[in-house]
Amino acid sequence: MTQRVDLAAVMDRLAVDEVVTGYAVAVDDGDWAAYRALFTAGGRADYRSAGGIEGPAGEVAGWLAETLKLFPVRQHLVVNRLVRLEDPGGGPGDRAEVQADFVNPMRLAGPEEADGAGSSGARAPDAPTAPNFVAAGRYTFLLARTPDGWRLTRVTVHEKWRHLSL
Repeated sequence: MTQRVDLAAVMDRLAVDEVVTGYAVAVDDGDWAAYRALFTAGGRADYRSAGGIEGPAGEVAGWLAETLKLFPVRQHLVVNRLVRLEDPGGGPGDRAEVQADFVNPMRLAGPEEADGAGSSGARAPDAPTAPNFVAAGRYTFLLARTPDGWRLTRVTVHEKWRHLSL
């Protein structure tokens, strides 16, 4: 490979990683417009292994917005990212796959947050700080290069375990 091709691959890896990080931040912050913007027009998400739904990213974003009201405090820790860029003919391609492990501690809404008022993630001084729900597993992210940059074509959650403590 030439230096130019190597640099292009590094830049693609950084851009793909930014999309994966953007995904976690959007879900944790409840920024559903940002979540939708990470996907291609036909992008889909599959949360069935975690008891959720599978469908178009916009539809799934609506489902997540409602479901995650139960957890006003959430933090995705996305690690061990294995990035594979399509490499036809020795050059950078237009498709990528990322497998990444996740641990997702969350705190259930208290009575003052049940109406969604606490969804900003801010907590009252006397609110518990320990998570009372933790899920973990692996994501598979499929991405495509678009005129607007790398976008998700599919996200699949492979939940491996969860723990609930009240």
